[in-house]
Amino acid sequence: MFKKIDSKQTFPKMEEEILEFWKNNKIFQKSLENRKNSPQYSFYDGPPFATGTPHYGHLVASTMKDVVPRYWTMRGYYVERKWGWDCHGLPIENIVEKELGSKNKKDIENLGVEKFNELCRSKVLEYVQQWQNIIGRLGRWADMENAYKTMDLNYMESVWWVFKQLWDKGLIYESYRAMHICPRCETTLSQSEVAEGYMTVKDLSAMVKFELLEDPGTYFLAWTTTPWTLIGNVALAVGEDIDYVCVQVTLTDKAGNFFDEKYWLAKEKITEVLKNREYEILEEKTGKELAGKKYRPIFDYYQNNGVENSQNGWMVYEADFVNTSEGTGIVHIAPAFGEDDMELGKKMTLPFIQHVGMDGVIKKEAVDFAGLNVKPSNDRQATDIEIIKYLAKNNSLFAKEKYEHSYPHCWRCDTPLLNYATSSWFVDVTQLKPRALETAENISWVPSHMKEGRFGKWLENARDWSVSRQRFWASVIPIWRCECGEIRVFGSVAELEEVSGEKISDIHKHIVDKISFDCQKCGEKMRRVPDVLDTWFDSGSMPYAQQHYPFKNKEQFERSFPAQFIAEGQDQTRTWFYYLHIISTAILDSHAFGNVIVNGIVLAEDGKKMSKRLQNYPDPQLMFDKYGADAMRLYLMSSPVVFAQNLNFSEKDVAEFVRGALRMLWNSYSFFVLYANIDGFNVDKITNKSENILDKWMLSELNNLIKEVNVNMEKYDLSKTARLFPGFIDNLSNWFIRRSRKRFWKSESDNDKHSAYSTLYEVLVKLSQLMAPFTPFIADEVYKNLTGKESVHLSDFPEADVLMMNDKLNQEMAEVRAIVSAGLQLRASAKIKVRQPLSVAKIAVDVESLELQDIIKDELNVKNIEIIDSNKSLQVDKNIIWDSTGKIGLDIRITEDLRVEGEAREIIRFIQEMRKEANYDVDNRIDVWYNGKCVALEIFGNLIAKEILANNLSKGTIDDSDISKKINLENGFIEVFLKKN
Repeated sequence: MFKKIDSKQTFPKMEEEILEFWKNNKIFQKSLENRKNSPQYSFYDGPPFATGTPHYGHLVASTMKDVVPRYWTMRGYYVERKWGWDCHGLPIENIVEKELGSKNKKDIENLGVEKFNELCRSKVLEYVQQWQNIIGRLGRWADMENAYKTMDLNYMESVWWVFKQLWDKGLIYESYRAMHICPRCETTLSQSEVAEGYMTVKDLSAMVKFELLEDPGTYFLAWTTTPWTLIGNVALAVGEDIDYVCVQVTLTDKAGNFFDEKYWLAKEKITEVLKNREYEILEEKTGKELAGKKYRPIFDYYQNNGVENSQNGWMVYEADFVNTSEGTGIVHIAPAFGEDDMELGKKMTLPFIQHVGMDGVIKKEAVDFAGLNVKPSNDRQATDIEIIKYLAKNNSLFAKEKYEHSYPHCWRCDTPLLNYATSSWFVDVTQLKPRALETAENISWVPSHMKEGRFGKWLENARDWSVSRQRFWASVIPIWRCECGEIRVFGSVAELEEVSGEKISDIHKHIVDKISFDCQKCGEKMRRVPDVLDTWFDSGSMPYAQQHYPFKNKEQFERSFPAQFIAEGQDQTRTWFYYLHIISTAILDSHAFGNVIVNGIVLAEDGKKMSKRLQNYPDPQLMFDKYGADAMRLYLMSSPVVFAQNLNFSEKDVAEFVRGALRMLWNSYSFFVLYANIDGFNVDKITNKSENILDKWMLSELNNLIKEVNVNMEKYDLSKTARLFPGFIDNLSNWFIRRSRKRFWKSESDNDKHSAYSTLYEVLVKLSQLMAPFTPFIADEVYKNLTGKESVHLSDFPEADVLMMNDKLNQEMAEVRAIVSAGLQLRASAKIKVRQPLSVAKIAVDVESLELQDIIKDELNVKNIEIIDSNKSLQVDKNIIWDSTGKIGLDIRITEDLRVEGEAREIIRFIQEMRKEANYDVDNRIDVWYNGKCVALEIFGNLIAKEILANNLSKGTIDDSDISKKINLENGFIEVFLKKN
């Protein structure tokens, strides 16, 4: 006997019971223990921040990271699933800053780095419980109790080891160069961080007049979208081969007086720049001929105040980066605020004027603007407006306009970034790139275009990685330096303890910055460089640091590297995936992972970004409470979101999986348990040898499904796999079970009945195994009850039996279903109920099997099938209607005999409804009486009695009947009485 099943069971309640079962019986732990001596399948899990509750993006990633490990565990591998927490960096710092009300970096320094870092430590795991609740309710199995944390000493020590490996290979260097900084956070950002934060904004642009020293009243015109950088201007750049012209333009002053000014600009930009002004071309030169001309500085704060190399400043130079796509063809150069500018400054030994601090505030030397923030958060154009007012007042402004463009912002605090020359420590990615491109060939991507596309292009264009940050709560750069130039780099805590003589239990900034020791070269004190590491260095070091490699778990790490599988969102192609690959190529000359699934973004139903403020999406926990996790998982895994495409989340689509595939599966399972218990079906006597064509077909479809699931899972194509299940369940429920229903409770042969049970049992058990990675709850419920075994997740994944596969039969059955569907549509168009028998169906398809013909006859309720030649023209007969393809025609003439038989079937249907209304069990036998004249009952009484499980069917009435009703017939009505026998 199987456990009785509630056919109306709610999935959320069932899942809660399964969760409790998993917990009480330690099923996850057993799944690992069972495979501990098996081959290892390695999976790396990118650690999330616990600074907020999980959103739908996390649910997508977590489901993928659960489906794949569950699958490979059932395939016989040991799959460790170690959870991790990302603990460092600006996300944590910004939370603390908001609570403190800090406006800038100085506020933190005034508070004290130690106090600030300890506050950060206290906030790191604030939402851990909420994460554990949601991830657990999702059904994901992960070891969260023994999670690694990037702030732990063991993890951070391995990060030091990674850094030391890069140092020893000559891949770390310090340089002064133009980079993007966040003036609020006062730190540099890497190429990938900058790429994350672009926003389309409107800025003020200015066309500026630079007056020639040798020819007052003549100006070079240059265009800029960052007027605040003009204070740092020291040169103008032109293109060597670009043609420039000097034009004379007549203007009027405020008093209405006419005067002339002359402007140099690129010839092809005249119309765009001068617009409708009248002009006269006075002179024409190439950029090469203009080079060397001097001009008057617009701002003279620095020119006569001892700035180095002033003799080379405020002059025109040639540069290959100048073009005429925008502006005037003349570029204003401020070496402190641009990469091209800085390179030209180095090449030509130009003055270096950095009139802005890392906090974005203009320095005191620029007296008219001292103390202004160049990009104030409350009004980003305010300082540019002041600059433009100054230009206009001093006759240096030719034109101004608003300019819409894509501008980088801080990925965490949304502050506009500044292009700013400063020092940083770099990983020499340029040196690594050729080998990194080679090792990347070993990685398989889903979708495949990521390999050469988003990831490949980023890797091809990768620049050296700035790994130093001028912040506080992070892994630190393990470099100690002496003023004499001597440098010591540490790859372990033990090395630092030996040199310093101190016992070290924490290597955060506020601890190690206090540690100094004597320089072996000069005897002075060596102190740590103040910078900390980019948080992505933590993440990229994860394969080694999660196992405290190489200090511990050496053999375990070597068995698990490189990972066979990782998965994250497409933004990680430029971050986590990229940094994992760069570090592994650098220190182990290998790719870090073999297979990647890249997911897209889950958006609100209207296509907008999900927002708590807008409340434009349902809470994930409410979705679990309402529909269950299986439905959510199947919905997400079936969608394009696991193929790097965006998904507009739809609650009604989640509900459709409940009403559709999952409810059909539950009903099939419930049907089996109900009738198997009634008939005492013995699973020990199951047989796979059936002569029934439905069994052969169903088992063939099952083994085809097993084959397709394995093929697609080995390709990491989760959406294609998940989409296989609804169609198969439809075949099972709406064809096999519906067509076999009578075999279970009215079969003429015990063998045939047993075959039907055996087939349905095997299908349900193996289907539960196939679906277990995707829908772990319903799969375990079905499997446990049917097999009596502890859990589906402790079983082996099915392998296809090629001997059971019959492609010809599958194709024929599909054709039969198509014929039936077309025939039923013909009945509907003719308004003839299916219960009304018809004489013949003509089929222009060669259906050889008599068994398949019988299925068509039964489905369409026709007496005969006539196979016709599809190549011959159809005989015109007004009594026969054809479908649009000409594959099937129905004779719609209804004789009196057919009408009476149809009436008998209507009576059967009506009495079956009465049985349900009286709450009879499906196997209850009944007695039936009827009053009134009914030819159908007289002719088809035996058939009716058999169908409704009646021991007695006779004329008359009964006073103590359980239920009685009138049945309207074509020629009157009869009254029917039912009583349980």
